[in-house]
Amino acid sequence: MTSYVENETKKEFSFDVQELFEKIVDAVLEMEQCPYEVCINLLLTDNEGIRNYNRDYREIDRETDVLSFPNIDYEEEGDFSIVEEMDEADCFDPDSGELILGDIIISVDKVEEQAKAYGHSVLREFAFLTAHSMFHLCGYDHMEADEATVMEQKQEAILTQLGITRE
Repeated sequence: MTSYVENETKKEFSFDVQELFEKIVDAVLEMEQCPYEVCINLLLTDNEGIRNYNRDYREIDRETDVLSFPNIDYEEEGDFSIVEEMDEADCFDPDSGELILGDIIISVDKVEEQAKAYGHSVLREFAFLTAHSMFHLCGYDHMEADEATVMEQKQEAILTQLGITRE
């Protein structure tokens, strides 16, 4: 796996962001039985930055906690066989041969705000948002109640597996 993490804020965390990010990515990909090595990008920004991305890419002019930009247009959640039908240039890095899974943008301001509001650690909130976004990159959504239930169960399973619980 190749992961690129960029922090465009001056905020620092008490944990290694890259290491935690990669643990969660690996756990989700293992759960989803992804048969490919992947390339994934993470951008850490602030509330203003994520509001701009949300406005520019989703035409929603407000802050959010996380944005996910999957590179694959799944027919079914977690079914990576769709990439076999796609143009290789659209989904695989020509240099590494890795599947370009997509991009994640997280607001560090929201990570801190939500950790405080939910009464758990910043690490747990960051891990939750990363897992949540990873499932989006694997084709899951939560627009319908049954979809939300599936995503919530998968997110909780990953966090429990990694020992990242609500403190």
